[in-house]
Amino acid sequence: MSIAVISLTGSGRKLSERIAEKIPDAKRFCFHKHTDENAESFTEISVLIASVFGEYDAFIFVSSVGIAVRAVASHLISKVTDPAVVAVDDSGKFAVSVLSGHLGGANELAENIAAIIGAVPVITTATDSHGLFSPDMFAKKNGLVICDMNAAKTAAAMIVNGDKVGFRCCYPHTGLPDELTENEGCKAGICISDNADDKPFETTLNLLPKNLIAGIGCKKGTLDTSITTRVMSVFSVNGLDIRRLAGVATIDIKAEEPGLLEFCESFGLPLKSFSAGELMNVSGDFSHSDFVAKTTGSDNVCERAAVCAGGSLIVRKTAGIGVTVAVAELPVRIVF
Repeated sequence: MSIAVISLTGSGRKLSERIAEKIPDAKRFCFHKHTDENAESFTEISVLIASVFGEYDAFIFVSSVGIAVRAVASHLISKVTDPAVVAVDDSGKFAVSVLSGHLGGANELAENIAAIIGAVPVITTATDSHGLFSPDMFAKKNGLVICDMNAAKTAAAMIVNGDKVGFRCCYPHTGLPDELTENEGCKAGICISDNADDKPFETTLNLLPKNLIAGIGCKKGTLDTSITTRVMSVFSVNGLDIRRLAGVATIDIKAEEPGLLEFCESFGLPLKSFSAGELMNVSGDFSHSDFVAKTTGSDNVCERAAVCAGGSLIVRKTAGIGVTVAVAELPVRIVF
């Protein structure tokens, strides 16, 4: 998580130092009259936020809540994509989760900051303040895709109001919290499966596991658009939801291929690479190519790489426009 720590006063600068010392990925921004050599200075907070808003996953303002809200307000889009925002008062008494408490991680960040500086964490999201099950936090912790935020809000509202929420899951899971029931007679419920069209409840919050790995091989110089077209086609033909794509795997000699890196960046995916020896040592029934073996040292890249990443092969090698793609599925276990 990339974090910007922004301070406006002399005492705020000292607090920002204490916070950043304990948060490795934090970058400090200090008002120009109260800065130091380890921070980037600014003169207008609105100009600063406009220039860096899309670069950070979280913003910690050592300021009033009002300043923090005004600074980010015009840049907000959706609770699904907005960064976490936490405000720490100038004297370090409170760490307030202001925005994106669940999905953005502001609640957890506020608690961490409070522990660092000895402040009181202020969390106002309803499920947290009542100590109840939170659908969106549950989804985040289990790496599940929320298909409908309105359904998530409905489920959360029912929980806060003391109503039971239904639960159906196609994967192994631990015991349910008291707020959930496997009785499908509930008005609203959660369905965890690989199909967003499963609707066992009148209002169904579909959660998809991000557990698919795309093994990819490509010719040198292949454009990211060609890779995107091939991957999207493979997922569509095989009835796989692209939102379930969790990562990409390939051979190490392709790990710096610009088109592949651009594809991963555009989808926000990690790229794992393996040596030819590692690919050849993985067990399984794989397609064989003498040409690929001669040029890469492995008789197959996409299938072997997908399995090397920890999955079970569910879509075998498909080739086109200089790209080969295979898909493996990682195991899923749901934990409350």
